Amino acid sequence: MTAKEKEQILLDQEAIRRALTRISHEMIEKNKGMDDCILLGIRTRGYPLAEQLAANIKRIEGVTLPVGSIDITLYRDDLEKKQADPKIHELELPASIEGKKVILVDDVLYTGRTVRAAMDALMDKGRPNQIQLAVLVDRGHRELPIRPDYVGKNVPTSQSEQIRVQLYQNDDTDKVSIVQTQTNE
Repeated sequence: MTAKEKEQILLDQEAIRRALTRISHEMIEKNKGMDDCILLGIRTRGYPLAEQLAANIKRIEGVTLPVGSIDITLYRDDLEKKQADPKIHELELPASIEGKKVILVDDVLYTGRTVRAAMDALMDKGRPNQIQLAVLVDRGHRELPIRPDYVGKNVPTSQSEQIRVQLYQNDDTDKVSIVQTQTNE
């Protein structure tokens, strides 16, 4: 039996750029400017997305936002299932989160467990005034009551499909695909 992947590109480089530009404008509007905001990208692909959002906001508003990253590895509720020796990155906070609006940024929102783990990690470091969530793709199938504030694209999926985000900083290309694995006997 062999497995074959069927891939359909949902967002190319230009579509990703447009989605991030729209999200940037929505952030500015919702927060009435970006005072007291910090962007935290969830490792691995949330961080470059947070950097791109910060660059957009600087271009649009002339405001330089603090950008950091958050590694949720030790906060996962399925850590023992993932790997025996996980690679740990420290929480990189660019500033104190006390009393700030923290905008978590991730590539794909699925069950909500990654976001819950990120909030747990964040709360261990301080008490923000508010936590918002920005995602490039929301694919549904939530297991926890988590809802994004900003969405690049809603993509209803089946459980057998996978959303694959590739960003230049990690993968030398920018694209979002939906992948269906088909088995041939």
